[in-house]
Amino acid sequence: MPLSPPAARERLHDRVVECRGYRRKDGLWDIEGHLVDTKSYGFPNRDRGRVSAGEPVHEMWLRLTIDDDMVIHEAEAATEFGPYRICPEITPNFRNLKGLKIGPGFRRAAHAVVGGTKGCTHLVELLVPLATTAYQTLFSALSNRARADAESGQRPAMLDTCHAYASDSEVVRRNWPKFYTGPTPGDQG
Repeated sequence: MPLSPPAARERLHDRVVECRGYRRKDGLWDIEGHLVDTKSYGFPNRDRGRVSAGEPVHEMWLRLTIDDDMVIHEAEAATEFGPYRICPEITPNFRNLKGLKIGPGFRRAAHAVVGGTKGCTHLVELLVPLATTAYQTLFSALSNRARADAESGQRPAMLDTCHAYASDSEVVRRNWPKFYTGPTPGDQG
């Protein structure tokens, strides 16, 4: 078990998030997310009558269609279950993500378009794992681009985006030595 043993406890809530990436025949990519929240107990709900134990409180889908540059060409959202009758009414607003680029500043830009009362908290939260799924889906294409950038003298875009890609890390020293900023072996530090 990767975490330490927990204290005695009772399970009350489950959130399952699944994200999948697909290469389309037209050269674009579909990145899909599915979010389901359930409770271990039933409860009354004014709009739905009753939500039974194990029945979704939330069940939502989001698909982003992107290109090789991570620009969103289409976005589609669906709400199958929400706590309120009006929850599905906001899903068309997610089409307004079209034109945004997944990359630095994406969360802020997406929140400006579909955050707060312009969207749904759960669907907006789903954008974060979808963005990372997009990177993982396009990994080979992005790796080839980073290699080509480095060979042409351009700094790979992935540098300084996480701990492993920090410009002073061993990973960067090994893969892109020209852009490595850490101590060289033998330095006294």
